Amino acid sequence: MKEPLPTVELLAFTKVVDTGSVSSAAQALRVPRATIGRRLALLERRVGRRLLRRTTRSQVLTDAGSALYPHARMVLDAVKRAEESVDSQNDGPLRGEIRVSVPAFVPPSFTAMVCEFLKRFPEVRLHVHLTNRVVDLRRDGYDLALRASRELEPGLIARTLARDALVAVASPTYLAEHGTPRSTRDLAKHRCLLDFTGNDLPQGYWPAGGSSQVHVDGVLFANSRTLLRDAATRDLGIAVLPMMEVRPLLEGGELVHVLPGLIGGELLVVVAHPEREFVPPQVRAFADALTRWTVAELSAISPAASQPTGRSPVPRHRKSKQRS
Repeated sequence: MKEPLPTVELLAFTKVVDTGSVSSAAQALRVPRATIGRRLALLERRVGRRLLRRTTRSQVLTDAGSALYPHARMVLDAVKRAEESVDSQNDGPLRGEIRVSVPAFVPPSFTAMVCEFLKRFPEVRLHVHLTNRVVDLRRDGYDLALRASRELEPGLIARTLARDALVAVASPTYLAEHGTPRSTRDLAKHRCLLDFTGNDLPQGYWPAGGSSQVHVDGVLFANSRTLLRDAATRDLGIAVLPMMEVRPLLEGGELVHVLPGLIGGELLVVVAHPEREFVPPQVRAFADALTRWTVAELSAISPAASQPTGRSPVPRHRKSKQRS
């Protein structure tokens, strides 16, 4: 088994690529030019490939160098984050980067929470990506994600903030015009209002209890639950939505729960991160702030929603059974 490549040699290699020359890399790292050249030679000897084609004016990556460079950057970034996590244990202010993914449709209070966090920790650099796409935290380099989903990819560490029921709803006027479905088969004759999947694909199935699903065709597809809810109240069809978002409308008679016990499932609201150990303090601090904000928002929307706050690895989910 080969030994890992030394980080000092990877640093010399990436710095030459970033600065464009051995001399500039040596100046940036404050070491002699000969030291950079020696480290590059050692690295090429270890990998058994030429990484850079050297000319009198520039350094050009070979195919092997182009393949190695992004992985070398990942290794060095990981080392930097490890150092930051140790340094931040001191009594000094929190610092370092945080990359977080949150749903695109967040209320204005989220902006207030983010601004308050940055005022409290001015040396933190925060990257907030608002998207309804389920990002790959490890591959895309995210520290945290706020998710509201039925399923989470395996291996993540998730802090569950709330559990809520997914229910099928329609307006009384729509049901009077199109009839009330009595079985999942009846949905083939109805207008369905559908979400997108976490991979930005149009939804084609609704949860049918447990791990089962039922195929549906849609007349409206939207990655906004607010739009789907409003479309249902305007007599356009049947939608499956979290109970916390439709409870007032059900209680007021603007919507009706359809196919209870046949269509529906459980929605999990979680703060997820890719690893349990060596989480930098600035990431932990933002996870705590995000958790407090989310719990407060959910309590304001629906005090009835359960709010467990434990951390646990996300298990591998079972394959869904499909109903016709």
